Formats: sequence, structure tokens, C-alpha cells
Amino acid sequence: MARVLENASQERPIIKVLVDGQAFEIPSRVTILRALELLGYKASRVPDGSDIFAPCRTGGCWACAVVVDGELNPSCMTPIRDGVAVQTGRDAIEGFPPLRRVSGFQGHTVGGVGTPHWLKPKGRFSRYLEAACFAHGCILRCSTCQNWEVTYSSSVPALTPAEAARTMTRARKTFGVDRMAISGGECTLNRRWLIQYLIELRRLNRDDAACLHVDTNAVMLTPNCIDELVEAGMTDVGPDVKGLTTSTFMRITNIYDPSLASKLLETEWNAVRYFVDRYFGRIFVGVGIPYNRSLISLDEIHRIGMKLANIEPRLQVCVLDYRPEFRRQDIKKPSFSEMVQVKRVLEDAGLRCVICQTERGHIGPGQAIDSDDVQHEDVDELTLNITDNDPRLTASESSALPAVRDHEMKALTLRVLP
Repeated sequence: MARVLENASQERPIIKVLVDGQAFEIPSRVTILRALELLGYKASRVPDGSDIFAPCRTGGCWACAVVVDGELNPSCMTPIRDGVAVQTGRDAIEGFPPLRRVSGFQGHTVGGVGTPHWLKPKGRFSRYLEAACFAHGCILRCSTCQNWEVTYSSSVPALTPAEAARTMTRARKTFGVDRMAISGGECTLNRRWLIQYLIELRRLNRDDAACLHVDTNAVMLTPNCIDELVEAGMTDVGPDVKGLTTSTFMRITNIYDPSLASKLLETEWNAVRYFVDRYFGRIFVGVGIPYNRSLISLDEIHRIGMKLANIEPRLQVCVLDYRPEFRRQDIKKPSFSEMVQVKRVLEDAGLRCVICQTERGHIGPGQAIDSDDVQHEDVDELTLNITDNDPRLTASESSALPAVRDHEMKALTLRVLP
């Protein structure tokens, strides 16, 4: 029998609490974060100077941690109780090592967005490329999240940066790799934790072969944060851009506030440009973009390609084939043939290093595709006419059009699976 949730109005017992040295009476049966908001504290999902930065709200990132009766706890998941003493001041919080939930610490055979393409396997099976761990918690609510069991879980113990770095160093030795990656969820939400983790990981792995790889949705990556990550020892990074338009970003991420979605999308794109302008050639940069016809059009994929090519045509771009996962079991996984066409679209936009994740493994730059692999699939054709006066193009995107003409493209014909 199905269960239906109904709103119920009832009185909540009033309890007494101590917050930053002041006594208050508040309703019970709420989280500490909600109690603080009731008392007038400002909480925000972005680091905008509010009293509390609470991006994930699922107990994974611990960015919202406060001191509760002398111990660090995530305010978003810790229930308020009678007589509790809460401290929200930075001095009190930073008197403790930062904590966050992170798990996995396993060998990875295909790498991530920030893994150089020449290391990626050409077929289905390969040796281990990296040791990877996964940070819990994310500001986004992607309905096709491929790692949702980690992203929204708060069941594993929280680790200090030193504990996580020691575990990762052991994983490096166990799997016989030099690359150590952290992904998520979203690993950049708790900035203090991530910086200290990278510093400690570099201290434990001083050899020149050690690579410290961060994969991220990039929505928190301000220039100052990027500089700190590089200074802490990050050698490889894989930022995502989840669309070109706010509407697509909202459709993919399930961020329903247009203002917040626009801000996060802008931060992603600004991060990519900053990485290229400041660090291209010094650290490895690979950009991830999503593809599924139910979420993003090939027209927008092409325009993303032009914008990225305008930033740096040699930039490695990895297309992730979004498949039925989590809350979107209704969508159809892109076929191999469809991903081949996506790759051609991006190359025709001027990008020189495109990798596509497919059901048959990765296809990379310069990799020959047997026509027999795609010719037997039924396809429709879509033609995109690209001209200087196309109203869909921004000025910067229009400036990338010569790269398209260099490929002898006046009209771009795409073959799209029905």
C-alpha cells in the first residue's frame, strides 16, 4: 500500500538553548541549522558572507559545522535539544580539525574528467589508472546523478584531512598507481578541508610522479579558491560545465531558483577561463560536459564547443553520456553512434581534443571509428545552419566561427538517433 505524506500542524515543545553565550527559548524537533535561522542567523548555499555556509544540507560536506557541547557537528543534520550549547564563531570552529564525509578509496580504471586522454583505456578493460575517493554532499540535485548513493549519504564516519590523506596514500600503494583523485558528490564545498587534505597528501607523497587530481562541478571555484588549490598541490583538475543556458543548467541540476542557477553556471564558466588563462600548461585541465538528448540539445552542445574553443581549442573536453540513473530512469542512454556524432559536433566547433564516454568505452582524439560501428543504426538527420548573424550566438561564440569554416563547414549536418 502506498504511503501519503500529509502536513500536520501541532505544537512543538519549547526548549532552552545557549547560542554563542546567549540563552534562548525555541521550538524543539528542528535541526540546529533551522534553529539558528529562527534566531535570525543567516544561512546561505553559496559563500556570500552569511553567518553559516550550508551548501549540501545532507550532512556530507560539513561546511555548516558548528561547535555543539564542545564537539564539531554539521548543523544541517544535528537535531537541537534542550540545554545544548552551540558556538558559531570562526575561532571556535577552527579550533578543531575540519571534518567531512569521504569514502571509496578504491582503484579506478578509467579516470575522470581531469585524467589526460592518453592515459585512458581504449577498450572496456584496463589496468588501474588512479586511486580515487568520493566526497559526500553536493549543492546540486542532479536527477541523473551517477554517484547518488555517495552524494546523498551521511552514514559513513567523517574524516579529518590527515586521516583521509593517510588512507589515500595506502590506496596508492595498494593499487600501484601514481595518480590520486578526489571526486564526489562535490569535494570543493568544504574548502578548508580540501586545502588541508591536498597539503597533507602532498606531504605524504613527495615524489615527482605523484599526481593530485580534483574532479569538480566547479560551482564553488572562485579565482581565490583555485589559487589555493594549486598552491596546496593540485596537479590535475576536471571542472564540469553543465550547459550554456540557465534553463539547461536548471534542467540538469534540479536547481529551481533561476538566480542561484545563473550564479552557479557563471561560476563554472569563469572557473574554466581562469584555469586556462592562469594555469594552462602548468597543471592539467580537462573539462567535462554532459550529453543526453532529454537534457541538452545538440545545438547547445555545438555552442558549448564554440565557446570552449574560443577559450582554448587545445583544451581536453570529455563528454559524459548521461544514462538512466537515480530519479531519471525514464531517459534512454545515448548509443555509441550518437556519442560519435556528439564528438564530431564538438570537433567541428573547433575543439582539437575531444573524448566521449560511450557504452563501448572511451573514444578519444585521433581515434579511428569503423563506419560499420555506426552505419547499422537507424538515424534521423538534423541540420544546424551556422551563420555570422545567428541570433543564438553571443559575440564571443560568433568569433569562433572561423574555426568552423576552417573545417569547411557552412552548414553542419548532425545525425541524431530518433
